[in-house]
Amino acid sequence: MSKDLNKEAIEPRLVEELDQTNLEKIITPVLQLPLTFDPIQRINDGFKHFKINEFNKHPEYFQKLAEKQKPKFLMFACSDSRVSPTNIFNLRPGEAFMARNIANMVPAFDKLKHAGVGAIIEYAILALEVEVIMVIGHSRCGGISRLISLPDEETSYDFIDRWVSIGEPAKAKVLAEHPNATGQELQTLVEKESVMNSLGNLLSYPYVRLGIANKKLKVLGGYYDFVCGKFQFLDVHHHIEQTTNIQE
Repeated sequence: MSKDLNKEAIEPRLVEELDQTNLEKIITPVLQLPLTFDPIQRINDGFKHFKINEFNKHPEYFQKLAEKQKPKFLMFACSDSRVSPTNIFNLRPGEAFMARNIANMVPAFDKLKHAGVGAIIEYAILALEVEVIMVIGHSRCGGISRLISLPDEETSYDFIDRWVSIGEPAKAKVLAEHPNATGQELQTLVEKESVMNSLGNLLSYPYVRLGIANKKLKVLGGYYDFVCGKFQFLDVHHHIEQTTNIQE
């Protein structure tokens, strides 16, 4: 993907010049392109399986969920299709409030940026009153791979590079502590350190600090190796004195 092509793809001027008729001329042929599979059939089959094996077998459980949700967890996980916390941890609907993004990153608190992540954290703590926030890293993460190779000059991606740069402190820490690490070793070290970086960023949110200080909230880090089928908790070292109010 070249920078020029990427710029053309998001150029607002091009969108403004397209009226409804022109849009239909572009979209219609795209919708008619042959696919390697039938997406509607796949979704239908998946839903039928869920309806028969879950929904119909546990009507009382799903009736309670219809009234309200009360998840115990807020989980930050990667958008990678191989990493689904629901499957990995055998979670049922209603057990975890999910936030998935490239490289399972949590940016530092900022009222002007990353409102989507901030809204998730705020809602999970203040409205849902989750008891645990968990950040889950994983093996062979494409986002971390991009972070490691991130050049200083202008790059080929508009959104990805800006997003994964949230993990720059993790990358710098690993390079300083393991100057000889390369390849898969470096990748794994940064994947795990990036989780720690996100946990540190979580503590910049006032409602997270207040929840931890009042012993109503726990923060956990984890790492899933889907190559070996292993999961481990990562050590989290933080201490916040108990308080009833935090001034920002």
